[in-house]
Amino acid sequence: MADPTAITVQSVDAPFDTIAAGGADFTFAQGDASNGNTFACTGRELLLLSNESGGAATVTITSVDDEKNRSEDITDYSMANGDFAVFGVGLTNSKGWRSSSGTIRITVSDADLKVAVLRLPAGYP
Repeated sequence: MADPTAITVQSVDAPFDTIAAGGADFTFAQGDASNGNTFACTGRELLLLSNESGGAATVTITSVDDEKNRSEDITDYSMANGDFAVFGVGLTNSKGWRSSSGTIRITVSDADLKVAVLRLPAGYP
């Protein structure tokens, strides 16, 4: 299998930053149904998903062993057409999700399942 496709992490402005028109916009990327996706994780990320496939689609978030050698993937989380989902900071800053290389891996069942990763400013949460 080829290496997973990296998702570009998008930054969220801090509450008192000056935000120009369009400055709070973000984009979804196409999920890689063949190789999966990864994103660099600092513990301040939100993983957003949008199902634009026209049918049901699933996402799997692959866990890694924690300090007690436990792992528990989020397997085949199902999303109907038009659904949105968010996996939050508890996922990205907890042991058992971030790999030793500092990334989190996800796999989508359909390339029309769109993915966005937003990074909260330093100091949040």
